[in-house]
This record gives sequence, C-alpha cells and structure tokens, in this order.
Amino acid sequence: QVQLVESGGGLVQPGGSLRLSCAASGIIFSDNTMGWYRQAPGKQRELVALINSGGITNYARSVKGRFTISRDNAKNTAYLQMNSLKPEDTAVYYCNADQRRLSSILLRGAGGSWGQGTQVTVSS
Repeated sequence: QVQLVESGGGLVQPGGSLRLSCAASGIIFSDNTMGWYRQAPGKQRELVALINSGGITNYARSVKGRFTISRDNAKNTAYLQMNSLKPEDTAVYYCNADQRRLSSILLRGAGGSWGQGTQVTVSS
C-alpha cells in the first residue's frame, strides 16, 4: 500500500529553520509530482510547494524565497527546507504524491496520496 511519512516538524522561534522530510513507499516515486501542503487552525488546506518528476518547482507566494522543495529519487524522499520562519507558517504540514502533471494539480488541486502530517509551530 501507499505510505507517505512526514518527519521533522517541531517548535521553532521566528526566524528559525526546519527541514521536513517525506519518506514514500508503495509508489513509483520518480513518476510522481511531490507536494507539500499545510493547514492552519480554522483555515483551508493550502499549497506550499510542488516539484514534478523533471525537477520543475512551484511555490506559494507566501513562502517563495524562504522555502525550498527538493527530492532524492534514490531515497524515495521529498524535502521541504524552511528558513526565516514566521508565526503565520504555523500549521500541520502534509506530504502529497500525485501522478498528474503540474498544470492539473495547480488547476484542480491535489489528488493522489497523503501523509498524516507533521506539526510546525513558530512561536516566541
């Protein structure tokens, strides 16, 4: 079965950094666009970043220049490096794997498979 397991969340001060990891199994990792999404309390889930099988990326404007999505196909793992964290980044962060192209994901939202999420809290 498909399994996506996020790790790396925690409590950090504003301006700090975290690196999230998403370990995937049960999929052909290299065939999937990988994504990070987040959901803050009382808010809808939102796209944070995408990286497709060819390495093309897409970022939400709110994180552009601060976050970097990457992938290591040999390790079946996607990453989200988060720098200059702000309190408004506080959310549960979810990993997603989707076989559809970037344009379809951006237009219609994510399908595919989801991890259980990891909590990121940015607070002083």
